[in-house]
Amino acid sequence: MSTGLICLGEPHMSVRNNLGHLLQPEELRRVEGKLIFLPPQFWQVRQEDLTGWIPCARGQLEMNSWASDSGGRKASAVLALLLLLLGGMSAPSTPQAGLLGRVCQYIDLHQDEFVQTLKEWVAIESDSIQPIPRLRQELFSMLTLAADKLRQLGARVDVVAAGSQKLPDGQTLPIPPVILAELGNDPKKATVCFYGHLDVQPASLEDGWLSDPYTLTQVDGKLYGRGTTDNKGPVLAWINAVSAFRALEEDLPVNLKFIVEGMEEAGSLALEEVVRREKDQFFSSVDYIVISDNLWISQRKPALIYGTRGNSYFTVEVKCRDQDFHSGTFGGILNEPMADLVALLGSLVDASGHILIPGIYDQVAPLTEEEKAMYEAIELDLDEYRRSSQVKRFLFDTKEEILMHLWRYPSLSIHGIEGAFDEPGAKTVIPGRVTGKFSIRLVPHMNASVVEKQVERHLQHVFSKRNSSNQMTASMTLGLLPWLANFTDSQYLAAKRAIKTVFGTEPDMIRDGSTIPIARIFQDIIQKSVLMLPLGAVDDGEHAQNEKINRWNYIEGSKLFAAFFLEVAQLHKNGTNVPA
Repeated sequence: MSTGLICLGEPHMSVRNNLGHLLQPEELRRVEGKLIFLPPQFWQVRQEDLTGWIPCARGQLEMNSWASDSGGRKASAVLALLLLLLGGMSAPSTPQAGLLGRVCQYIDLHQDEFVQTLKEWVAIESDSIQPIPRLRQELFSMLTLAADKLRQLGARVDVVAAGSQKLPDGQTLPIPPVILAELGNDPKKATVCFYGHLDVQPASLEDGWLSDPYTLTQVDGKLYGRGTTDNKGPVLAWINAVSAFRALEEDLPVNLKFIVEGMEEAGSLALEEVVRREKDQFFSSVDYIVISDNLWISQRKPALIYGTRGNSYFTVEVKCRDQDFHSGTFGGILNEPMADLVALLGSLVDASGHILIPGIYDQVAPLTEEEKAMYEAIELDLDEYRRSSQVKRFLFDTKEEILMHLWRYPSLSIHGIEGAFDEPGAKTVIPGRVTGKFSIRLVPHMNASVVEKQVERHLQHVFSKRNSSNQMTASMTLGLLPWLANFTDSQYLAAKRAIKTVFGTEPDMIRDGSTIPIARIFQDIIQKSVLMLPLGAVDDGEHAQNEKINRWNYIEGSKLFAAFFLEVAQLHKNGTNVPA
């Protein structure tokens, strides 16, 4: 049985409320910075003695069906204190009744199974970034496992071939297929299409992970592993919600469609072609499109996302010759490629984060008073955000400045240098050829082709001033546009209601500084409302070492999707449709 309370090394105790909600250590241990202490008579408490607590309004409790033994009464008093102190943060603020209540109870009672499935999925090294045949086979295995899982739920699944990827060195690798799955085709119901991806960024223990990135490790209610939050956990949360309805032999409130890919981290290769081809077939009946591939701006408060930045990725190569030089033999008589490259990279952005490329800000949409008010309304504890980010300070001092520079202004990041010596030791070489990599996050109304010309013109200008005899080549390898949604669409209303039901609070309305290519593709091709409904907390560390998803987010998120199905169905029944 999973542990629910840890008291300074004393015996563990598992605590559930009457909905089956397992209270996690992080939920019971940290109360206004203090630890909860229990006297010895409360250490060993049977789970069945604690099934009468119903979380009510914040700070209030209600009892029913108490066990008659004294242990149950003592446990009741302790749990009352805990929940009063926690103020409703560890469970929904109101009990769920009817069908949703049964679904939530099923999800809680089977959460260990859901975590085990996530463990099995994390174990697959589905890295789409490194062009290695072994990893590409892992991707195929991951997509096969997901397709089988959907078939077990009764879905009709098509595994659509996506062609091949030609690499710069001439090598060709197969692109993993795209999964198109359907559950239900009742014309009286709304049809919700969920998008997810199962590929991940590279990860290894040597990068600074505290545990094997492909072995799911649970510590203090946190599930560590590559892909837990980006994006295997959220994909499984959708599947968990469906499986709960299926297990209870309840009809799904909506028709569901799934589109799942394996190349999102590499730019969603071939996905746009599949979407275009299926526009009048698979997508013809879709009313709503939902993406769960983002994070909240908080550790505990849910959010809805209505915009993302785009991304233009660049390489700049400086070449003298293909072979490296001995620095003792050639140092001092060459224009060294590394020195040229460092100068080029150093010319892109200043110490305040301002991009130095002329004209780069010309196309940025002006800030309106309405938009500014939305930033002011967002709850963000800057000290907590800084601590969870593990940085000493940010470039900006106010919440509004930080959010605007994350979401509505472009940024330039330098990612690495290929061809340079980066191993331990003191190798005294002059690299003969080096390639720098950087990207610019695009915002409305920036155009990728215009940005490409601005970057190339700037680099050529800086390089020419160095009078170097080397060759410089710059190219844009990826150009993805930003995305903005109409957050007055009905599915945003359904999502707000579902969040209020499950989490007991209104969501933050936020944008995301990252890039989700499929959102813009759906918007432009399918021309349907796109909603971003994230599960992950702000400190999940997507793409970083020690990526995690909180067990609480994973399980409550599964309930959220179930509630979302029901809210969409209710709006559809009431005739609230997606605006044209």
